[in-house]
Amino acid sequence: MTAPAASPVLSVRGLSVRFRMRGGAHVAAVTDARFDLAPGECLALVGESGCGKSVLASALLGLLPGNAETAGSALLGGLDLLTADERTLARTVRGRRVGLVPQSPAAHLTPVRTVRSQLEETLRELTGVRRPALRAAAEAAAERASFPVGHLDRYPHQLSGGLAQRAATALALIGDAPLLLADEPTTGLDRELVDRTVDELRRHVGDDRALLLITHDLAAARRIADRVAVMYASRVVEIAAAEDFFGAPGPRHPYARGLLDALPEREFTPIPGMPPELSALPEGCAFAARCAGADETCGTQPALTSGVACHHPVTAALEAPRA
Repeated sequence: MTAPAASPVLSVRGLSVRFRMRGGAHVAAVTDARFDLAPGECLALVGESGCGKSVLASALLGLLPGNAETAGSALLGGLDLLTADERTLARTVRGRRVGLVPQSPAAHLTPVRTVRSQLEETLRELTGVRRPALRAAAEAAAERASFPVGHLDRYPHQLSGGLAQRAATALALIGDAPLLLADEPTTGLDRELVDRTVDELRRHVGDDRALLLITHDLAAARRIADRVAVMYASRVVEIAAAEDFFGAPGPRHPYARGLLDALPEREFTPIPGMPPELSALPEGCAFAARCAGADETCGTQPALTSGVACHHPVTAALEAPRA
């Protein structure tokens, strides 16, 4: 008898975020996002800057500004993150059920306290560790994120961007939360540290834990992701297994194919044109104006069917990258 599939760690349905602007205008930052994140899985959410990736992350954590309007649902262990009140999010979600590796660590770290004191406080709150074991536990937490123990008694302003990022990663890993949300966690890191950082994030994934990696770094996504979700102009336009996305047959959405073709190790061909403004999205496919295969059918919005939202998905196999 086949065992039933495990329930998703995170189940997102119809998640949309709009920002109210002066004069009554709206900016559609995220539109109808739908995906599940299974236990033991890493899903990489990729796309150009400004496509809505980080707004989606902020929505999951309840960190949107006051002019934001949300719709849909995002279930984490039976709790809808989109409708949970701030008290619930602050006391039971952030750090405990969702660990965040932020895009801007300077805004995440307390400027007047050393890294050591921030790690020790988080360990006390989330794991119950007390002295005399606290000092060793803080050093172990730092080493887990490749943060040098010799820098633990420094303040955030004394750290480089890369060290600040690793300090924020160390804080996020402490609680072993069911969902680790990493928003551009490799910003400011060289390639070796990128690999070490994402490898550590991947090690967080277990039987009851999952990782949502939000990144523009396709090499990092290829290194650790099980699946890839591609965002363009506020929408998820493709979801595919990582081995299919980066290998053969390759992405099926023309925009996703263009992302890979723009890499130096592939064709190094930029995508023509510019993304549309999120305040003036077309009624149909938002990529049509940049797509060589667009026709009159692209004037209607394609649904995300069989993993791709495109009226004319790419069918040719992707060539292997040059050595």
